[in-house]
Amino acid sequence: MNRVRTAVAAVVLATAVAGCGSGDPADAERPQDKPSTAPATGGPERPAAQKLAADPGTRYTTVAVPTMEGLVCDEGDGGFHFGSDLDMTVTGDDGLKEIEDDGQEVADEVSCFGSPRNVLRKGTMSASAPTFTARTHLYENVPDPTGSLDRIFDASMNLAKDYGRNLTGAPKTVTSSSLVVKCRQNVTDTFPMTTCLWANYGAAGVLDFFPFDDQHIPVDSAARLTQDFVAGALKK
Repeated sequence: MNRVRTAVAAVVLATAVAGCGSGDPADAERPQDKPSTAPATGGPERPAAQKLAADPGTRYTTVAVPTMEGLVCDEGDGGFHFGSDLDMTVTGDDGLKEIEDDGQEVADEVSCFGSPRNVLRKGTMSASAPTFTARTHLYENVPDPTGSLDRIFDASMNLAKDYGRNLTGAPKTVTSSSLVVKCRQNVTDTFPMTTCLWANYGAAGVLDFFPFDDQHIPVDSAARLTQDFVAGALKK
């Protein structure tokens, strides 16, 4: 079964390569002596632990494409996905009622790219990949963001593990006055990924960070970028 999933993921990667064009300057390999600026964005260092404030009553009806320093964001998966159910999703939220838009549940997807483009390589294949992809679910109410996030995190990570993601290291939770973020590194189809799930009183989501120079994005950097993404994507 694992060999079948790997083969499917390899086919997806090959398809992505065919669509991105190896001659495109945007897909050029990052200079080895110049690390990507994307993981370092997100502003000054934030306290690792604060107390979540009381529910301000804010709820959301749409997810915006955010403006983020050093990144260009757009709707969709950025033209790259692993397939074979290896793409991260938000699950374990069955107890929360999602807000609907024209009869359809809102689970918007956004991808953000740094410059130069991130290039993933596997054997003779290569493909341009986002800095991260994000999926966001909007709810009528999340009365306990910390408890809901723990359930969503465990369910989403366990499902991803069942489909072939190998979890590494320990999870880390970062709490601000308005948001709870929980991140963990993992390896997906040989690629070192960092995944952050988050929740507040009206929404929850996941950001899946692709590697730079074949290295995990540091958890602290991923958590800061997650906070910045949520601040720009959720509109009152």
